[in-house]
Amino acid sequence: MKKDIKINNFRNIGISAHIDAGKTTTTERILFYAGVNHKIGEVHEGKATMDWMDQEQERGITITSAATTVFWSISKKNKIFYKINIIDTPGHVDFTIEVERSMRVIDGVCMLYCAVGGVQPQSEAVWNQSVKHGVSKIIFVNKMDRIGSDFYKVYNDLKKKLNANPVPIYIPYFLNNNFYGIIDLINFELIVWEEKNNGMFFDFFKIPEDYIEISNKWKNNLIENAISDNDIFIEKYLNNKIILNDDILLLLRKKTIENKIQPMLCGTSLKNKGVQCLLDSIINFLPSPLDPLPPIGYDIFGKSVTVRPLESEKFSALAFKVVNDPFIGQLIFFRVYSGKIFSGDFIFNSTKNKKERLGRVLRIHANKKEDIKFIGAGDIAAAAGLKTFYTGDTLNSVDNFVILEKIFFPEPVISQSLTIKNKSDEEKIFIVLEKLNHEDPSFKFKVDNESNQIIISGMGELHLEVLVEKIRRENNLELVIGKPKVSYRETIKKNINNIEGKYIRQSGGRGQYGHVIINLEVGSKGSGIKFINNIKSGVIPKEYIPGIKKSIEDVAKLGILWGYPIADVTVYLVDGSYHDVDSNENAFKIASSIAFKEAFKKASPTLLEPIMLVHTETPSESLGVVISNLSSKRGELISIEDTLNDYKILKSNIPLSEMFNYSTILRSLTKGRGVYNMIFNFYSEVPQNILKDIT
Repeated sequence: MKKDIKINNFRNIGISAHIDAGKTTTTERILFYAGVNHKIGEVHEGKATMDWMDQEQERGITITSAATTVFWSISKKNKIFYKINIIDTPGHVDFTIEVERSMRVIDGVCMLYCAVGGVQPQSEAVWNQSVKHGVSKIIFVNKMDRIGSDFYKVYNDLKKKLNANPVPIYIPYFLNNNFYGIIDLINFELIVWEEKNNGMFFDFFKIPEDYIEISNKWKNNLIENAISDNDIFIEKYLNNKIILNDDILLLLRKKTIENKIQPMLCGTSLKNKGVQCLLDSIINFLPSPLDPLPPIGYDIFGKSVTVRPLESEKFSALAFKVVNDPFIGQLIFFRVYSGKIFSGDFIFNSTKNKKERLGRVLRIHANKKEDIKFIGAGDIAAAAGLKTFYTGDTLNSVDNFVILEKIFFPEPVISQSLTIKNKSDEEKIFIVLEKLNHEDPSFKFKVDNESNQIIISGMGELHLEVLVEKIRRENNLELVIGKPKVSYRETIKKNINNIEGKYIRQSGGRGQYGHVIINLEVGSKGSGIKFINNIKSGVIPKEYIPGIKKSIEDVAKLGILWGYPIADVTVYLVDGSYHDVDSNENAFKIASSIAFKEAFKKASPTLLEPIMLVHTETPSESLGVVISNLSSKRGELISIEDTLNDYKILKSNIPLSEMFNYSTILRSLTKGRGVYNMIFNFYSEVPQNILKDIT
């Protein structure tokens, strides 16, 4: 029965929110009620199914996105089963790459919010990621049982801070000031869960008299949002004609898929109330793979093609995650966009132009795997036995060539040195680091030419701390870690023209001749290094231009004055000359390197430092000392926002170099009650007085 589910009954969803909003706890209940687990695993006991890594269980946070599949039939309706592929993503900003790649392959997302904390800082970042990818959303206000919970303040918070359009379809019901159940506005009834049996069973009641008025108010709000652009139903509504519940559901679903509204629910996952209604809402409102606009790919000629989500089409899928399993080896998680593929088939990596045999197709349930014979359009699975596929690569059948849009990976902003105690392990560490880079493309490493140390780079202190601990545990390596370092960028402050680079060598026989003239211009913020070829009349043959470009890009990666990558610089190749016999690509590479270095030194070089967008959450009574401390860190205060629990959220731009050990400082200033997170915002010029200390 469950194996014959059609694509329109698939749901590929994520569960995302601020750290500690209850994502993993909610997923545990979903697994329990859907019959996947027969016992609920609690995060605080280190037994959550989806937090299966040792570090996740010890820290009580999600570090890597975990995938699972459940089957569900809507409560009170016929037993039509739906397949829900769920990705439980981290809440901490240091692991934002996990959210980014998950958003790329899901169709809908359940956004969780704490009923006391409301829209917290990371909630905002995750929301923006979902908007960027056009992912449809439903909202679940969790922890309604906690003192200070306020569903309606969260509703206002969503509208104010996220510019969202939440539409409550369930509202909370309190009895004697305790969260007791929820009111279903569409069916207009009260739902109450039994305390025993982990909330498996629930009953339906008439709405109590003291809740009729508020229920009618929000029911009207729901209907008005559902029919707002449908003249037929508007006329029915104005003439007091009955609008059927099935019509309301269809209208709300359409608007949710179009990202015009976000259905809003409530409950308490820890106390087992509201999760079955969340599952129903995932089915009722979030899109199937057929609903969003199909992805655009590019054929062998670079022409755009539409990838249709049908099994009858040629196979095409996107690899969105790589995991190195100690028993199976490399696992490639992929989302199928068209066609179907069987285990044992050959598949084509159009990104790398290589062909491989697909060894096994696996259905993943956290850290457990189930072999399946094939996978079809709209589904998510993992592949074992593939050697050349990495995150962002396109998987095709051998008779198909299409490249799907790649996944964006943020550049690292923090670095540390890594030293191996046992010299005999040096070769092993590079294999391990290479595997880590394939798993997590926001992690980078290199060898420092001067110190001969390994430099690892990532998105934050916690990110690197977790990765280093993973290396130690899984590979039994003894490591020495240096202090965190900021990833600065070299740039210029003025334009410079007509800088010449010549490389001429004559040693008998054929010589070496390369000659270029370049201009340097200050680039726009975030533009990186750009190369523009302005050569005319063939003064430099076309075949040497790619070599010139590559030479400049290679120099830019290593830096010129301080050893940091060069950013926000545009290089124009404007002139030069060549020799019929002695010119070759290598000579032009050396000449362009000479010119670039010379021009850079003359163009008022300086350093750029990463500026972080920092959200600091502090009790109101500590506001003054926290602001004073941020000022001492060269911080620029952008805004101060109220929260639902007498806390303040400070939004600031602060240089990363000032943020090391901030968690310890903040705890001291707020008596252990303050928290913060930060995410890279932009690069800015280092002040002269600070530049002296760096250089």
